[in-house]
Amino acid sequence: MLIEHKIRKHNILTTGYIVSDSTKCVQCGICTYNCPIGIDVRSNVWHQITMKNNQCLGCGECIARCPRGVLRFEKIDISSGKSV
Repeated sequence: MLIEHKIRKHNILTTGYIVSDSTKCVQCGICTYNCPIGIDVRSNVWHQITMKNNQCLGCGECIARCPRGVLRFEKIDISSGKSV
């Protein structure tokens, strides 16, 4: 059971992107502040842009630190931009 969960988590992390629900966002900037490489996550959320930045490490710090649960990992089809 634990191994299956880790495999599923690994697959999402390697094939997923950070997506947001901008309706919940209050533009506090905590996500951007906690990004270890300085990506302006807040701006991407505000403009409803999926985090496809090739510099994004996928570390999940922005997701973990968001107090409103705006961000999440999700598998998406790169060509259409829609959830899989």
